[in-house]
Amino acid sequence: MADTAARARRGALALGLLLALVLAVALLSVGMGAIRIPPGRVLDVLVRGAADPLLARDALVVLNIRLPRTLLGLLVGAGLAVSGALMQGLFRNPLADPALVGVSAGAGLAAACVIVLGDRLVAHLGLPGPLPYAVLPAGAFLGGLSATLVLYGLATRAGRTSVATMLLAGIALGALSGALTGLLVYASDDRQLRDLTFWSLGSLGGATWTKVAATTPLILPVLLAVPVLGRGLNALVLGEAEAFHLGVRVERLKRACILLVAVAVGAGVAAAGVIGFVGLVVPHALRLVIGPEHRLLLPAAALLGGAFLVLADVAARIVAAPAELPIGIVTAMVGAPVFLWLLLGRARLADA
Repeated sequence: MADTAARARRGALALGLLLALVLAVALLSVGMGAIRIPPGRVLDVLVRGAADPLLARDALVVLNIRLPRTLLGLLVGAGLAVSGALMQGLFRNPLADPALVGVSAGAGLAAACVIVLGDRLVAHLGLPGPLPYAVLPAGAFLGGLSATLVLYGLATRAGRTSVATMLLAGIALGALSGALTGLLVYASDDRQLRDLTFWSLGSLGGATWTKVAATTPLILPVLLAVPVLGRGLNALVLGEAEAFHLGVRVERLKRACILLVAVAVGAGVAAAGVIGFVGLVVPHALRLVIGPEHRLLLPAAALLGGAFLVLADVAARIVAAPAELPIGIVTAMVGAPVFLWLLLGRARLADA
């Protein structure tokens, strides 16, 4: 009983520290950029808005540009990190990644179709152009969701979903989607090629309140729902048969995980493009620090994933200012060395 209470206190402390980190990073993000705004002034703007004429310029920057960008970064980062934690729990492998279910590849292929073929389709049908921008994120979301449904259908037989088949089919579908995307890249013109490159590297530069409003109803329910799956994922670590005997409805748990990952990652890719390493590094690092308890790991991944992506966005804005790096470059440059360090540290512990 004392051990349970101690674990609960440590968990609450960890979540409290991560929440404080999220608030600090959000405040930093809102203040950083071409126009630097001190934290105290940011708080004044958030409290008083544009009512004070002395804050009018800062309010325009904070409320219309940086605040939606920061909120979108928190949402997308949280969704990607939680999806990674779900995939690692479902596959019982700390190296699993949301890309294994084909969401990113399917979304990327759909986005490439919209970019390369959209204008041609509009011209062929004689419709007034250009294609509305909203079609791109909508197409990416539907593409990611469709790829996941195809993968689920391939891996399910007689009402049972094979995790091993899902893994192998996901690799095959990812390779096929990559090949078709490459074909579209080959057929694209210079403008379309620039759009494809920008999309494939990810960015929060196009964040608006409209995009935040469209993304929140998709990702926020996922973040609120995943803690309910914690007990089932804890039991699944022991194996599917053992989890079933512990009262876990294993097939329903698999379907729930796959659906939630598809929605969260699809919405994230639709809003910010393809961003790697968040879903791989964040849950793996947390598992080494706070342990594999999913009822703590899932909310902790949401908090740290949001903070990590927003910090990467801050770096993307200031490293090459006044230009802006694609955020996918920053997450890869930070995530890959950190992940290698974690792997080497784990190998040293195993050898010891």
